Amino acid sequence: MQPNNQRYSEPEHFLISPESEPFLERLLFGRRHVVMALLVLITLVFMFGLTRIRLDSSIEKYIPLQHPFVQSYLKHKDDLKGGVASVRIAVAARNGSIFEASYLQTLNKITDDVFFIAGVDRSALQSLWTPNTRWTEVTEEGFQGGPVIPPDYDGSAASVETVRENVLKSGQVGRLVANDFGSSIIDVPLLAVNAETGEKLDYQQLSHLLEAQVRDRYQNEQIAIYITGVPKKLGDLMDGAVAIGYFFLAAMLMTTALLYWYSRCWRGTLVPVLASLIAVVWQLGALALLGFSIDLYSVLVPFLVFAIGISHAVQVINSIALHAGVGENSLWAARKAFRGLYVPGMLALLSDAMGFLTLLFIDIGVIQELAISASVGVAMIIITNLVLLPVVMSWVGISPRGVEHARRGAATIPALWRVLSGFADRRLALPVLIASLVLAVVGYQYSKGLKIGDLDPGAPELRADSRYNLDNDYMVEHFSTSSDILVVMVETPIEMCNSFKVMDVMDRFMWHMKNVPGVQSGVSLVSVSKLVTKAMNEGNIKWFALSRNQTILNTSVQRAPGSLLNGNCSMAPVVLYLNDHKAETLERVVAEVQQFKARFDDQVDDVFFGMRPDDIQSAIASGKLESVPVRFQLAAGNAGIEAATNEVIGDAQNRMLIFVYLVVFALCLLTFRSLPAVSCILIPLALTSILSQALMTWLGIGVKVATLPVIALGVGIGVDYGIYIYNRLEAMLIDGKNLREAYLETLCSTGKAVSFTGVTLAIGVATWIFSPIRFQADMGILLTFMFIWNMLGALILLPALTSILLRPEHIRQRHQRIHGEIPPAI
Repeated sequence: MQPNNQRYSEPEHFLISPESEPFLERLLFGRRHVVMALLVLITLVFMFGLTRIRLDSSIEKYIPLQHPFVQSYLKHKDDLKGGVASVRIAVAARNGSIFEASYLQTLNKITDDVFFIAGVDRSALQSLWTPNTRWTEVTEEGFQGGPVIPPDYDGSAASVETVRENVLKSGQVGRLVANDFGSSIIDVPLLAVNAETGEKLDYQQLSHLLEAQVRDRYQNEQIAIYITGVPKKLGDLMDGAVAIGYFFLAAMLMTTALLYWYSRCWRGTLVPVLASLIAVVWQLGALALLGFSIDLYSVLVPFLVFAIGISHAVQVINSIALHAGVGENSLWAARKAFRGLYVPGMLALLSDAMGFLTLLFIDIGVIQELAISASVGVAMIIITNLVLLPVVMSWVGISPRGVEHARRGAATIPALWRVLSGFADRRLALPVLIASLVLAVVGYQYSKGLKIGDLDPGAPELRADSRYNLDNDYMVEHFSTSSDILVVMVETPIEMCNSFKVMDVMDRFMWHMKNVPGVQSGVSLVSVSKLVTKAMNEGNIKWFALSRNQTILNTSVQRAPGSLLNGNCSMAPVVLYLNDHKAETLERVVAEVQQFKARFDDQVDDVFFGMRPDDIQSAIASGKLESVPVRFQLAAGNAGIEAATNEVIGDAQNRMLIFVYLVVFALCLLTFRSLPAVSCILIPLALTSILSQALMTWLGIGVKVATLPVIALGVGIGVDYGIYIYNRLEAMLIDGKNLREAYLETLCSTGKAVSFTGVTLAIGVATWIFSPIRFQADMGILLTFMFIWNMLGALILLPALTSILLRPEHIRQRHQRIHGEIPPAI
């Protein structure tokens, strides 16, 4: 055997002859030059794909399109003004009120600038300066009204006073005008498609335009600008996602430094890092070539791919260094490392990929694309870490300093390993198992308080002191109508939405909902009818009610805005303004709507809802209908869409966990062919899952679009530790060692790599805690916790379980039955 610091010079075909060598090993290392040429070609192709990657902020990807609430919204989307995609701009006078000529002039300029921003639904844009903001009053001569700011406004004191009077008569105080008259709102509905480009509206670009053309241009010592709305929130989040690149760089540098400290070899440091980066390039390039884009959540996946790649690369480098330390040359050290690790490595990576694919069962586009993105990334790691890395290392090898470091490490057994090996003894295993059981019970009880959805007001995805949340706080404080809107769509036959029966049920519904905690106020066609009827009767409060006379009802809704009924009067929305969009608020409000719907919805065929008034009256006369049919449909508005999202996540949470564990269970059972062995691997994972949910409850982190994937990611990545530990432990047991000796040997080789990767990955994701994006910080906390606890579970709980559940002699007998002999451990 030649010294390992020399290159092996004999022809390779003489070395690749033993039949005991796996076919895949002979294939890869027997044609190393061909393999490398193919890998370089693949890299060039995916680098080209990388140039075509793009960020996508499409709002449809963040909502469950197949949920009944969303289906109802999409059915009436064209009839609803604004819907989910709308922005509210509050223009505030810092030192005075809105009734000043200078303020009104500035508001006019801002309205004009916003009007010409690409993607704005100009027909529905509303501010004090738009003609759809009107005032109405009743005089001796009948109804009078007009735009709040009249065409002859000239900025004089008299004109400003006229505007003030019109505002008071418009009913917009608390809605379009602040309660303290210190600011007013420009309501900006958006189109789904940019009419100028024909492409989906880019919310990040829209956010930049609003900042540049509104806030930066007009905010000064006299004027303050506040901007809210789901599209603006998404734009701010996309801007914050740029910081992810810096965290990725920081994590990569820290990982490189720690890997060098671990290996004492620049070759053994740079090659794994480059292999993991190549996996990221392949992943992004493949996604681009397949037509996928990067969104707000999947932008975090490249870091996870890099982290998983490093995790497995450390195992390969560690094994190569150990083989080199006993005198193997670079080629045979790489070959033997591949031979010993490709089965557990493949199993671990397949478990990762299949775990991620279970996210496809969640009917939310952004989560499904995250699942695809992560699975593609893991598929790339299978090639880069199990093929590219060992093949390259077969040429460059471990440096003499690295070999000497590995040799010294193998010759010395740290005191920590001796202590940990004691957990493979039943005397120490029982206390560990009892403590784990107590943790599981306590964690499970505490995790029952875990909530679905947001637990904080504003935009919980952003920090509380972010510009968006400060703007939202201003809106909530100064206006009676919040930015959290739930719209219930009342469906009727054509031209029947203003019939007395329908209006009466809507009136009862509004009264019912206004008395529900969390509902701030509401508005509908009934609100307009009551106000007009009262006005037509000298303002007498006794007439603030629905008239049973259909002619009076028809007259009372003639001037109703288009946002409160559709064109053929077959749908009238009831707009509910909520105090917030916290999970418990949405659950309570939706439950009350469902309860009312169950009592008052007419259970008739859909065909009746398409009939004309004469046909409806004929159906009533013939007894086919008792009265005009009506039904309440949930839900539109940002709160309605979020309620639907919460329901999907709540239903999918446990189902997804079950799928993840079933997949991992099946793969482990197929590989190790032992239920006790699979139990030893999965029980530590289950404990981590329980404790992570308890941590979420304690930290006030709800289960939502941003955090649900972390649960699957934690299981998928965490199983790697247990697979590598158990695979090495089983090999030592087959070699004839007792359980404690076998586990001590495992700790000195694989355990060292597992502890290093666990700590390294935890340090890398811990940097996310400082991100300006709240959901990334939450993911950083949860992943750090999972990496550490999965590592501890593999090092402490797994050997304790093996001492109870496994019998070394049974493992040897099973292996002998399968293979016909008991080979030495690799």
